[in-house]
Amino acid sequence: MVRPASVLVPRPAGLYCPPADLYIDPITPVDRAVITHGHADHARPGHGAVAATPQTLAIMAERYGADFAGSVQPLAYGETFTRDGVEITLHPAGHVLGSAQAAIRYRGLTLVVSGDYKRRRDPTCAPFEPVPCHVFVTEATFGLPVFRHPPAEVEIARLLAARAEAPGRAVLVGAYALGKAQRLIALLRQAGHEAPIAVHGALERLNALYARFGVELGPLEPVSGLSREALAGVISLAPPGALTTPWRRRFPDPLTAVASGWMGVRARARQRGVELPLIVSDHADWDELTATLAELRPEEVWITHGREEALLRWCELHGQKARALAMVGYDEEGE
Repeated sequence: MVRPASVLVPRPAGLYCPPADLYIDPITPVDRAVITHGHADHARPGHGAVAATPQTLAIMAERYGADFAGSVQPLAYGETFTRDGVEITLHPAGHVLGSAQAAIRYRGLTLVVSGDYKRRRDPTCAPFEPVPCHVFVTEATFGLPVFRHPPAEVEIARLLAARAEAPGRAVLVGAYALGKAQRLIALLRQAGHEAPIAVHGALERLNALYARFGVELGPLEPVSGLSREALAGVISLAPPGALTTPWRRRFPDPLTAVASGWMGVRARARQRGVELPLIVSDHADWDELTATLAELRPEEVWITHGREEALLRWCELHGQKARALAMVGYDEEGE
C-alpha cells in the first residue's frame, strides 16, 4: 500500500493528488480540479477541466458564466472516474445542494476529502454519507467544544414566534445566498409558514436553480416589488451584508435576524446589531465532527482549516493519528 502523503499533498493552490495530477478545491486556476461544492471559497473559475456534481457545475455556471472552465465533467453521486490509476468517486456531504465528499482510491488506499459538511437533516440537499476510509480529510470550522448548535427547527420556531409577537414589523433575516437561504425557506415551509417570503435580488437566481433541481421552496416574491407597507409582517431574506446598507431602509421597523453558526458567539451578534440571532449552521459542530470521526475510525485524520487544535487533541485522546494541514483561502465568513 502506498503512503497517504504521496497521494494527497497540501500545496498553496490546494490539496494536490500527484498520481492523478489534479487538485481538490484549488484556490487558484489549475489544469484539473475536482470541486466539492459551489461556495466561492471552494469553487473558483478559470480551471482547465472541472469535475463536480451536476448541481455544483450549474451553480458555478450561474455565478461565473457558462465558460467558467475549459471543460466540465458532471459526476453523479456514486459515479467513479479514473485517471492514471486513481479512482475518484463523489459522495453526499450534506452541506448545500450538490455538495460532495471526494473519495480517492489508489493502490489499495482510500482517502476521503470531506469538503464542508454537516450531519443534520436538510430538506434542500442529500444527507452526508459516511464512507469507510484510511484517511479522512475534515474541516474544523466549528472545531471547539463550545460550538454545539441547537436543532434548526428550534431556531425556526423562535423566528416564527418573534414574528407573531410583532405583527406590524418587517422580519428581515440575513442568510448566505447559497444554501443557507434555501434551507431556511424550506424549514419555514415545513414549520407551516405558507405565506409568500420576500427575497433580495441576490437570492433570486439561486432560488430558481434550486427549484430546477426539484427543491420546492413555495411562493417567493422579490422585495423590490413590494411597498414599505406591504413588507410589514413579511419574512424577508437577504445576504447578511445587505442588512447594513441603505437597502434596509425600505423595511418598516425591521426585526433583524441573522442565521449563522457564529450567532452562538454573543459578541458577534452584538457587534452586528442583530436583534434575533439564529444559530443555524451548514457546517458540522463539535459533536458532529467528533461523532463522524468516531463512526469512521480512519487510520489518520487530516484537518484542512478551522479550529484544528481542539480536534487534534480529541484525536490524540481517542487514539487516532491526526495532523493539521493549515490550508488557507477557505473563508469561514461564508457562514
